[in-house]
Amino acid sequence: MLNRRHFLATATLAGLSAPAILRAEAGFFRDFPFSLGVAAGDPASDGFVIWTRLAPEPMAPHGGMPLVPVPVEWEVASDGGFRDVVAKGTELARPELGHSVHVEVAGLQPDRPYYYRFVAGGERSLRGRARTLPAPGARADALKFGVCGCQHYESGFYGAYRHLAREDLAFVYHYGDFIYEYQQDYLYDSGLPIRPVRRYALRGLQDLGDFRTAYTQTLLDIDMQAARSAHGFISSFDDHEIRNDWVSTFDDWKLGLDGNDPDAPPPEVFMLRKQAAMQAWYEHMPVRRALLPRGGMVAAHRELRYGDLMAMQVLDTRQYRGNQPCGDGFKPACPDVYAKDAQVLGKAQEEWLARNLAKGGATWNTIAQQVTMMSLDRRRRPDEPEKIINIDSWAGYEAPRERILSRFAGLKNCVVLTGDEHQNFCGDLVLKDKVVAAEFVGTSISSGGDGSDKRAGTDEWLARNPELKFANDQRGYLVCEVGREAWQTHFMVVDKVTTPVNTLSKRATGVVENGRPGITMSA
Repeated sequence: MLNRRHFLATATLAGLSAPAILRAEAGFFRDFPFSLGVAAGDPASDGFVIWTRLAPEPMAPHGGMPLVPVPVEWEVASDGGFRDVVAKGTELARPELGHSVHVEVAGLQPDRPYYYRFVAGGERSLRGRARTLPAPGARADALKFGVCGCQHYESGFYGAYRHLAREDLAFVYHYGDFIYEYQQDYLYDSGLPIRPVRRYALRGLQDLGDFRTAYTQTLLDIDMQAARSAHGFISSFDDHEIRNDWVSTFDDWKLGLDGNDPDAPPPEVFMLRKQAAMQAWYEHMPVRRALLPRGGMVAAHRELRYGDLMAMQVLDTRQYRGNQPCGDGFKPACPDVYAKDAQVLGKAQEEWLARNLAKGGATWNTIAQQVTMMSLDRRRRPDEPEKIINIDSWAGYEAPRERILSRFAGLKNCVVLTGDEHQNFCGDLVLKDKVVAAEFVGTSISSGGDGSDKRAGTDEWLARNPELKFANDQRGYLVCEVGREAWQTHFMVVDKVTTPVNTLSKRATGVVENGRPGITMSA
């Protein structure tokens, strides 16, 4: 492998813009260094972040890179042929950050597409595309964006991402579970065991190298790369980036994968794991430098404004949340569900959200977050005697849930976007018998396997929850079309994920009219 002196001397002689065909002669890398693709994210009206990571031998330690900084050239153009380059520069890919590169591009024109690419050691990356947002407060009459997440590598292929890449979108919100922290020996389909369609390289993740390996394996998927190169992503995280159902005050009795886990680490040891996990997340996401972990914490909550049409608040429902009451799981509520001092967002983030919602200035108020806000009765059989709730959702924290719904009640056109559940459903958010907002819960890219149109007991579930308008158990993503008069969310589903190629269809559409907070379903 090259050393730093050899790399810089050769780069000076040959030029970093040498075409890829010179790879063998130049000998900079043993293989293509941009094996994990490119991505853009966190768009603004004047720019966005562009990302790549050098990994010529992606599954080798350090991606096959020397432990020295390596210069990477980047350029942004107004056209796909790069005849009109509007911004360019050089960024160091540092070994401390896995030779990842995060460039915060600024000075671009609002509300238009741009193209970007990278060059290192004579090698050129594939081309990426991203859009800037309209100028703050500028009139915007229409917006179309995607919502996706939950992509367990072993449960299915990522064919849904290839369909997502072909959509005409302003950006994509990814609600989390980009990786999963465990390997499974078998999965279930209709209650029967099946083999995973492909395997994670590691049975479990503990340190920085392990987490890097999981992201690397995920990003080697070409359908995943297609989606990330086609659209700017707004990236968040949920639990499986670290450990199932983790929260800020992770105790040593916390849930593992299958209930009470005596082997779960004590809090101080868990925080070491969280620190490694959050660094690996940052290294592989197209996010701004402000999200670089500090002491294992990531300032993940942020606001995006699409002209005067939509204000999106991206929330973090993990880092500041108190322990799940009642021992977690799906079960009847215990008294701690109603604890007045319970927290989901934490005091500072909740106050930040209140200030942003109070600013106004947009037709639609969007809350992009991870766990279901509706308090639903989860019973799916008529013989279950007592209401069951999902303790790991907002339903397990009734006091902060009511505080948020009370804020929605004083606003117009609040729409909540959620993931985590590995199924599609939507419904009204109700406070004291008044509908105050709408919630769309998006299914997974692959987690849960092929699925079916309805889970067993879906009709019973819908009957017990009149606020629910629709439920479906297929994989896919959401497409949100936002206008001044109405918001439409399309549930886009694929027929299977156990094969690399699948068929996409629109299963249903939920509609929210301007000034009317409830959801109506359309064919």
